[in-house]
Amino acid sequence: AAGVSCGSGRRRRLCARETWVHLQSMVTLSISCLCTIHVVLRRTVLSMKGLNMAMNESTATVWLGSDNQAGAHPAIVEAVAAAATGHVPAYGDDPWTQRVEARMAEVFERSCEVFLVATGTAANAMILSALCPPWGAVYAHQGAHIINDENTAPELFTGGARQIGVAGEQGKPCIELIAQYVENAQIHGVHNAKPAAISLTNATESGTVYTPEEMAGYGELARRYGLALHVDGARFANAVAAGQGSPADLTWRAGVDVLTFGATKNGAIAAEAVVFFNGKYSTDFAYRRKRAGHLWSKHRFLAAQFDAYLTGDLWLKNASHANAMARRIADGIGALPGVELPWSTDANEVFPVLPRAMATELKAAGFDFYDWPDRPNMVRLVTSYATQLADVEAFISAAQTASARV
Repeated sequence: AAGVSCGSGRRRRLCARETWVHLQSMVTLSISCLCTIHVVLRRTVLSMKGLNMAMNESTATVWLGSDNQAGAHPAIVEAVAAAATGHVPAYGDDPWTQRVEARMAEVFERSCEVFLVATGTAANAMILSALCPPWGAVYAHQGAHIINDENTAPELFTGGARQIGVAGEQGKPCIELIAQYVENAQIHGVHNAKPAAISLTNATESGTVYTPEEMAGYGELARRYGLALHVDGARFANAVAAGQGSPADLTWRAGVDVLTFGATKNGAIAAEAVVFFNGKYSTDFAYRRKRAGHLWSKHRFLAAQFDAYLTGDLWLKNASHANAMARRIADGIGALPGVELPWSTDANEVFPVLPRAMATELKAAGFDFYDWPDRPNMVRLVTSYATQLADVEAFISAAQTASARV
């Protein structure tokens, strides 16, 4: 059309018509090409999805990286669904919360103050803010969750308090070292952070648990120096299920002032309880929770989870299963050549040192787990209420096969 000479008016009209027809033809061709490209791309995407599905089916993942990878227990999901109908008072004045408070008193064999939140980091950080001033110090094992896995939430909520990592075997801070640190700080007076609290983790980050006697040793230490004693019980259910003592024996009877009682890792959706045994530290905690943005308006959905969790000892049944699965793994691989188990498997975590080639082969076979930094070639295997015995046996069998090739 660009080469047509348009002299007369009639010819100009013919030229314009031809140009318009030419443009229409080009647009139609472009649309056709785009449709063809769309069909090709769609078929390619569907083919890739099919390939991915086939790959997933052929190498199904067995999840041993964290108990947070598990879903929620059906009883807890059903309880939340049941709580979703009707109208009730908000902000914790509901029947579910009242039942949870009563059941907590039964579990711990005494009255206690209970505050529900959605995450363990929130629970720990707010608790420490109630125990420790901005110029204070919190003593915990050097591998503690509050030091290594909660970013700077404890520092934020306390207004800048210092966390001091203390060495110790099996995930438990050395009592003598804590005493030494406290006495050194007292000598330096205002030039050092003021000793304020001890924070323990039960079950520990090494998969071990405390006996009531061990816990009482820290309780005596805390009383000697006027410190508060906190227990991070993200896996408290697993610690109790290990059979070393009752909930009361492992907390207030041993001198514990406040507990983070976890449920999320053990079958809940998102629910943790702050349980105070010493009213000295719970003053105004309700205000701390609200100021931090962790008071749920529809509080019944937190409480419904704990209501189901504590009903019929579901929390202990879930934890007992998880512990048994971890124990089976430890027993199944502990004697393999080149495998070491530096720490006892008391709860639902196993920390073997594996030959690197074995770990690589196990991951390639579809077993998901974390490398662990405490020792060369150490890995962490975590079981949950949802871990299947068949998957555990498959892992052991795969480890045995890999061991024969190492």
